[in-house]
Amino acid sequence: QVLLLESGGGLVQAGGSLRLSCAASGSISSINTMGWYRQAPGKQRELVATVTRGGNTNYADSVKGRFTISRDNAKNTVYLQMNSLKPEDTAVYYCNMAVFSGLALNEYWGQGTQVIVSS
Repeated sequence: QVLLLESGGGLVQAGGSLRLSCAASGSISSINTMGWYRQAPGKQRELVATVTRGGNTNYADSVKGRFTISRDNAKNTVYLQMNSLKPEDTAVYYCNMAVFSGLALNEYWGQGTQVIVSS
């Protein structure tokens, strides 16, 4: 079993910054894609950003130029640096990882961390 533990959410004023972290622990051989998703009240969960094991990144248009995703493979951790935050960034943010445990590949989600951006 693999557990993803998120941290770093909170309340921030518009224009401010936050850094989210998500660390994986458990039966891990390697981790392929890591990503962040978010879900605002009354809306569907949406992709924020992903990063492959090789470091290739992908961002939602709404966060390009403001958010940066990165990973530390040695620590099985993914980060999301969020700058120039806007009220519309308010959501619960979830990390997601595709984890190999031996030859088995499974997808895992974190428990979510709340980000609130006040205007």
